[in-house]
Amino acid sequence: MSDTHMQLALLLQDLNMAEPACEEPPVTVVLSRLRQRFGSEPRCVLRGAAELFLLGDASWLFPPSCLDVRSAYVELVDSFTNYAALPICDPDGGTLPAGGYEHVPPKAAAVIEALLVLTAKLHEAVRAGSSGSATARSLAGALAPSLCVFSVTHLQEQPWSSEATRRRALELLTSTVRATGSGSLQEMLCGKTEGDQDGTLRPILATLQPELTKGNWKRNQAVRHVFSWVLVQVGRPWLAEYLDKVFPPSLLMSDDYQSENKVLGVHCLHHIVLNVPAAELRQFNRAQVLYHALFNHLYTSDALLIQVVLPCLIDLLPVLEKPLTHTGLPRKPNRFDEVVRLVLTHMEMEHKVALRRIYANNLFLFVEKMGIGIARHLKRLERVIVGYLEVSDGPEEKTRLSILEVLERTIQTAWPRMACRMEVLAKSLLRFLVDVSSEPLAPELREELLKKASGCLMLLDHCSQGRLQVLLRKVEGSCVSDRVLKCILDLTVSQGV
Repeated sequence: MSDTHMQLALLLQDLNMAEPACEEPPVTVVLSRLRQRFGSEPRCVLRGAAELFLLGDASWLFPPSCLDVRSAYVELVDSFTNYAALPICDPDGGTLPAGGYEHVPPKAAAVIEALLVLTAKLHEAVRAGSSGSATARSLAGALAPSLCVFSVTHLQEQPWSSEATRRRALELLTSTVRATGSGSLQEMLCGKTEGDQDGTLRPILATLQPELTKGNWKRNQAVRHVFSWVLVQVGRPWLAEYLDKVFPPSLLMSDDYQSENKVLGVHCLHHIVLNVPAAELRQFNRAQVLYHALFNHLYTSDALLIQVVLPCLIDLLPVLEKPLTHTGLPRKPNRFDEVVRLVLTHMEMEHKVALRRIYANNLFLFVEKMGIGIARHLKRLERVIVGYLEVSDGPEEKTRLSILEVLERTIQTAWPRMACRMEVLAKSLLRFLVDVSSEPLAPELREELLKKASGCLMLLDHCSQGRLQVLLRKVEGSCVSDRVLKCILDLTVSQGV
């Protein structure tokens, strides 16, 4: 008998599981007894299981002709992962304090160590092509969903994880991918080809589904984060196959009263919008339902929520609205106009720097998507641009940089309608040049702001067919800084004044 077999025999004796004389394959009996003892001696069983997986031969651990070995492993692994499960929360009582999870990381660490040995053994058996390789490959596929959910639960930075468990959980996820013979996580989730149904995403969603219903989704604090993490790993063309499974939970989270859950839900919905064909989103009125849910969020003053809602709306609106055609016919107002009207209204009244920055950054994308349709909103947009150019938002001046980009794109897009607004916008830009030249800014930032403002003045002059030159002549003799005069001089020279 080899040393390994002797060590295995001694281990079984130590665990009081010497191989019984019966027709049933020994490994299934050992696994069953480990599961029975696990409730009373979890730490001992986890250590023993790790040694068992390490010492056992692949042919013994994964017998090729055994029908019950798969269920025996699945039941044992489920017992292990349930041992490190999070405590159940009251759906109406909110989240548990961080101290309520302090017992989870040590348990998770012990479970991960045992499962790492098992997945490594599965990978070794599959690669070896031994008599147990077929069983090992089938077993890896059967265990992958629960191993994936368990790994993702503990690899994210949450109150129930520690730095050590996050690192080891990521190793377990990587080991699980290797054990299934997949080249990447996406391949394990989705399968190797577009039509391949052998991926683990469907069973993972089936596992999470009962806990993502309206009455249950807050009972386990990890479920929403696992769902979100797994969802964003799946892109085109696979996600469309699971739309009916992922859309309702995402919408449910986005409709919650807690800001954190709203943000997570909108994050999931945005990923769906980006990775599911427009025709699928329009089916069963999904896109319209999503639009109303997102539009209602625009009335919030929560900067984190607005930051995810606006980009999602920007990508959703082209799904609902037909592209602009060059027929010469006036386009009827649509949802783009509805959203931009509300956004500009909020921008006019907003005084919080964080929200002003978010609105200004996303307004450029609305102008770009709407094209000439932005001409409907020039009066209000002009007031917003003038107002935002007057107020500094800190050392990086992100808001004013964004507004200058909005103005530039607006002039380029709606230039036939800009001549009548030239005087107001030009005066605002000249004031802006004077303010920026005297503000304590980094030289590179000041130069960028002056360059963008000068570019906008040049575009306005083109739109007004040189009428801006008259205003510039009046400014040249005034008491302004040399840097401002240089900007004006460069502009007038380039226009041939």
